[in-house]
Amino acid sequence: MACLQILKQQIRTIESVFPKNHERFQIISASVDELNCIFVDKDGKKYEINASITETYPMTPPVWFAETDDFRILNVVKILSDTTGDDNHIIKQVEILLRELCRLNSIPEPADLERLKIISNSLPSEASTSKTVAEEVADEAPAKDESDVNTEDEASEHDDDLDDFEEEVNTEKIKTDEEMSSEGLAAWRRLQQIRMKYTSKNGSSGIIQATDRLMKELRDIYRSDSFKNKIYTIELVNDSLYRWNVGIKSTDPDSPLTKDLELLKKREGKDFILLQILFSDMFPFEPPFVRIVHPIMSGDFVTSGGALCMELLTKQGWSSAFTMEALIMQILATMLKGHARVWQFDETKSLSSSNNPNLRYTLYDAVLSFDSLEKKHQERGWHTPPNNEG
Repeated sequence: MACLQILKQQIRTIESVFPKNHERFQIISASVDELNCIFVDKDGKKYEINASITETYPMTPPVWFAETDDFRILNVVKILSDTTGDDNHIIKQVEILLRELCRLNSIPEPADLERLKIISNSLPSEASTSKTVAEEVADEAPAKDESDVNTEDEASEHDDDLDDFEEEVNTEKIKTDEEMSSEGLAAWRRLQQIRMKYTSKNGSSGIIQATDRLMKELRDIYRSDSFKNKIYTIELVNDSLYRWNVGIKSTDPDSPLTKDLELLKKREGKDFILLQILFSDMFPFEPPFVRIVHPIMSGDFVTSGGALCMELLTKQGWSSAFTMEALIMQILATMLKGHARVWQFDETKSLSSSNNPNLRYTLYDAVLSFDSLEKKHQERGWHTPPNNEG
């Protein structure tokens, strides 16, 4: 278990060099799955930066994300996503992260950074193994053949090697089980199987990073109160992590939209707005594309093609720090703010249009209308509230 042992050794080293009270860079928590740290700039402002260590580590670098819109932080996160070889190792990643953050913020590098570099060069290299953490854990699983019996000493040594890792995995499993509903837990377990099949067929670093981030987003969604309370639902189209169908409901009992959805349920058996969210392998560095599928809507912030007029859905307005939970809830809040209505129940719209059976949204129309409004806003800027076309 060379890879896993070295990973744990490097994590312990990082924690010792940058404790929670460090003036510039603080390791808040660390495990073989995740690293949570804080960077403190020259003005004392704190930036939370996290890394998810995936099953394909160290063949691919950890997946970094930051809870900020600061372009300097996001640029460093992007740099870390493009590393290869030895620079994929967590200790090298932290070294690159802190050095770049200090450079971009015009801050002298802390003396401890050189100390980390010296220690890191003295540690054994992970290049000696071509296996990932997941593969090593699988290799260390107890053999089922009863004829293959370890001695008591060998078994004890094996248990010691796996002890820390198994404790972290079991802790995460208990945490996941406790925080998810039965529906969310079942979906999450199925997703873990989907992810393994998907990354084995698509090995590029971009796809693996996007996939791991989407897995994290879905895990957090299944844990969220909004999902548990059925404010919205999530369905993966054909089990694809990159195509979501999201059903959202109104959270304002006094809004016209709530009454429209009640009428829609009586007429069509549906009391939600169906969104389609499409991701590329550049996620989370580029925004997903979001459109309404059903029903036809009226009101501000919704274009005639079913796209949503929201700056945060553009490359200029998007940040890799945004979570999908927050995006979904923001979409709902924006629709309520824009007085969204189900078209067929909106008295201000013509009956001939609302009763037209051929009136529907298509992906083609949504892309066209979104491209049009984005060009329009690039020329005149974004403002609130927008016109009906965004």
